Amino acid sequence: MQPPVPRLEIRNLTRRFDGRDVVVDVSLSILPGQVTCLLGPSGCGKSTTLRMIAGIEGQDSGEIYVDGSLIADPVTRTPPERRGIGLMFQDFALFPHLSVADNVAFGLRGPKSERRARVEELLAQVDLLRFIDSFPHQLSGGEQQRVALARALAPKPRVMLMDEPFSGLDNRLRDGIRDQTLDLLKAEETAVLLVTHEPEEAMRMADEIALMRDGQIVQVGAPYNVYTRPIDRAAVSFFSDTNVLTAEVNGALARTPFGQFLAPGIPDGTKVDIVFRPQHVRIDFDRDGKGPLPTPTDGVPARCVVQRARFLGHESLVEFCMDYDGSVLKATVPNVFLPKPGKVMWLTIRRDRCFVFPG
Repeated sequence: MQPPVPRLEIRNLTRRFDGRDVVVDVSLSILPGQVTCLLGPSGCGKSTTLRMIAGIEGQDSGEIYVDGSLIADPVTRTPPERRGIGLMFQDFALFPHLSVADNVAFGLRGPKSERRARVEELLAQVDLLRFIDSFPHQLSGGEQQRVALARALAPKPRVMLMDEPFSGLDNRLRDGIRDQTLDLLKAEETAVLLVTHEPEEAMRMADEIALMRDGQIVQVGAPYNVYTRPIDRAAVSFFSDTNVLTAEVNGALARTPFGQFLAPGIPDGTKVDIVFRPQHVRIDFDRDGKGPLPTPTDGVPARCVVQRARFLGHESLVEFCMDYDGSVLKATVPNVFLPKPGKVMWLTIRRDRCFVFPG
């Protein structure tokens, strides 16, 4: 059985500005109806990648395919309007002098009656048919975003590129409009490439996350896999706060105040970072600060002193100073837990939620 043809495929895209590599050998493939998030910090090359796919920017090397057909390489460049690619940006970019109907119909061709029918169909889908004769300034931010979505969908693009399109909306509106947008795009079997620097948004929206750093894609996978099997320490830190223990490997083991950790394949004498998230720190309430300072053997709690505690709404964040070396560890606890500074407590960490990386 032949594998399905990607709706969008990019191979080894590279772009340089003033001799500096901005995008380096980026490759991705996206199937019909699939949402891929290009996730990374500001300035890592995400938007430049989108601009090359859209045809706004030319690549120095690499190829772009839509439904298996080459649309761009360093020699062949299909004009943007003929690529079958839609665009949605943060600023909506609606024409203020055109009505909602005329904004949605802007990219359509064909008889007037067919264009009008397509406009009415899309405005009904985004629940804005009653505003068909209104102008953008008469609409709220969320309503303008839905008009921009209808306009982008009107020509039935095979690929939709989205550059942080929801960041201008308040939190109350954002989730609902994101979900509605994805439902419509999936129903049209549109391949979606969404750019964002917010891990939570990528986790919520994506079927696949491509983690980008310094112009390169460093890891690709389903959200669960990228989160639970990060490629390096920076990948862990991008998704959440982290705690880091530094240790030295001896006999494939790294000794820490919480016991020994397996470090297979790492040579003796190598410094390693043991990285874990605050939600995987456990407080051993049974000890209540009693007993001698434990030695760093396998599976024992470590003695710490509370530095500060803050309630964050759905959880509490507690910072501890470790007796072992004076370093600070963060722990998150569900609901309200606000121990006083100076209180002695004992902590353990979940071995199955720790990552060991060469230092």
